[in-house]
Amino acid sequence: MRRLCLFVILILSGCGISWISRGKPHKAGPFGSYSQEISGTLVKFEMVRIPGGTCEVSDPSSPGGKRKMKFKGFWIGKTEVRWDEYDVFMYGLDLISKIKEGEETGEEDAISRPSRPYGNPDRGFGHEGYPAIGITFYAAEQFCNWLSRKTGRKYRLPTEAEWEYACRAGVLPPGPVDKKLLDRIAWFEENSEGKTHRVGEKEPNPWGLHDMLGNAAEWCVGMDGRPVLRGGSYKDPASDVHPAARQYQTPEWNASDPQFPKSKWWLSDAPFAGFRVLCEE
Repeated sequence: MRRLCLFVILILSGCGISWISRGKPHKAGPFGSYSQEISGTLVKFEMVRIPGGTCEVSDPSSPGGKRKMKFKGFWIGKTEVRWDEYDVFMYGLDLISKIKEGEETGEEDAISRPSRPYGNPDRGFGHEGYPAIGITFYAAEQFCNWLSRKTGRKYRLPTEAEWEYACRAGVLPPGPVDKKLLDRIAWFEENSEGKTHRVGEKEPNPWGLHDMLGNAAEWCVGMDGRPVLRGGSYKDPASDVHPAARQYQTPEWNASDPQFPKSKWWLSDAPFAGFRVLCEE
């Protein structure tokens, strides 16, 4: 009971907002949210509005440097993309009812879909409600293209600046996070038991976003235009799970893939790679 009454107050200079916790999770989406349904299925997921503003974000071209940037408002996934959504894309589950009824599937369905995985894609960590993992940047982009055509909204991957702005929510520093706070909001090496967990089990940040740090690291478009994985994952130590954490893909991420050339859809040795979608206003 005493623990629930403790105030954790972080006042950080980055964006000038305080994070005050009384031991209760913040309500999701203080600036608005909507539920996106995928037609032809019962699958839906939540999008949260991020307000526009100005903030200093990490500058990867200058170690330890920062870049002041202005952001327009946008919508971003409340959680990482789950297998629930990715299975619809991968297995064409949105087409089954149309095919059974002999209907035309429509032009929006004539797009490239992932190859079938050559193993258990969730690595036995868990499937329903768990983040999609082992996903290449190309596959994440194609998912966004498919989702845009399915819904009529413009979905895409976030830039790394947008991702960091949403992750920090006006309170977190660009670097390492206090470990006690990190344990409340993220899955990382010391608390994950070597696997991903269901999305949304940890506390959300003040803007209502879950698992921005840890669990599955998230693909973004880097400031230099290159794909970059942000936030750290369940495999990383606490010191490497923070808003400025970033990784570029290496050959080791697909080392055991028997195909030549290597799969453009799957990362055989990167079960830590996932993604989150952004929708433009």
